[in-house]
Amino acid sequence: MTRKDTLTNVRKILVKVGSAVLTGEDGLDLNIIEQLVDDITTLRERDYQIVLVSSGAIASGKHRLGIPGKLKSIPQKQAAAAVGQGRLMRVYSNAFGKHGLFVGQVLLTMSDITDRKRFLNIRNTLFTLLEWGVITIINENDTVAVDEIKFGDNDHLAAMVANLIEAHLVINLTSTEGLYDQNPAESKKAKLIPLVTEITPEIEASATDEGTPVGMGGMKSKVLAAKKVTAFGIPYIIAPGRRQGVLQEIMDGKETGTLFLPMSEHLNSRKYWIAFTLRARGRLFLDEGATAALIADGKSLLPSGVTQVEGDFVSGDPVSCVDPAGNPIAKGLVNYSAEEIRKIMGLKTGKIEQVLGYKDYDEVIHRDNLAVMIQPDGKSKT
Repeated sequence: MTRKDTLTNVRKILVKVGSAVLTGEDGLDLNIIEQLVDDITTLRERDYQIVLVSSGAIASGKHRLGIPGKLKSIPQKQAAAAVGQGRLMRVYSNAFGKHGLFVGQVLLTMSDITDRKRFLNIRNTLFTLLEWGVITIINENDTVAVDEIKFGDNDHLAAMVANLIEAHLVINLTSTEGLYDQNPAESKKAKLIPLVTEITPEIEASATDEGTPVGMGGMKSKVLAAKKVTAFGIPYIIAPGRRQGVLQEIMDGKETGTLFLPMSEHLNSRKYWIAFTLRARGRLFLDEGATAALIADGKSLLPSGVTQVEGDFVSGDPVSCVDPAGNPIAKGLVNYSAEEIRKIMGLKTGKIEQVLGYKDYDEVIHRDNLAVMIQPDGKSKT
């Protein structure tokens, strides 16, 4: 299958652009931003819908305030983001305005998309902006999102937004040509990998986790984001963001950057949300029979298959399911609390009411609320 075949039915594209692409010695690189906007506008004229996840707010604010070196504290980063976000949007607004296009800003935190009602509300808003032809520019709400600044990055935000908007393609524009078999900064023998059909441990090992002076996510972050996106059935491309016309090259089917093919068996939107957006509050250890039932047969998790409970969680919380060796195989929303599951684990469904005095559900986790992250052939979806 050629690249053109993979991209034939693509209409809705999520473009993520990193700080290393957008910034230069004088803060925001206005020429690069104009170049990116021209590229996006050309795709719009070709009837593609575009949503942009853009870094650059912290770097822009840091430069505007004349602060040299890296910002060290969370309040410093948040303050720089507060200054830089407005300027970043003004630059985008002016650049797109030259083409007669309007921009809309959406700032997100993890809590916005872990709450299902807010998740759906945000999705409806984004769909409306797309329907109106507005170029939506998304960033983390860095001024309030402590955890996102400390642990997250826009590569993972983009992976979550891809699910929000049901994207057909994700293009991650970065400061390199794509994914190499080893770090090109350390070895002249490094070779670009044009196509990844499966993200193996070897592929992950080839990606460094070092960020740039102005960005938080290294290549490892981009590969992990690719795992999430392809698990939803979306192709993912890492490409050189400073190359003129790079988006048009990609959509013309040229061998630009690294293409990660989508998984043949992928998660639907709700199960993707459970698997990759929600943070597990505990773990359930399963016996071999339950492990096989979940992976091979797509069954619900019954109390008889649970051997051990870790954590303190309540009904409705997200919990990881692990095999007897402790390897994660699934994540789901539990019907019973940790305390209740400890009492009924290993028992047949018919014993639940006898032990608890009530039985609200037959299953510990119903299959509709269970995202299995191992394919029947044993390959990981994550």
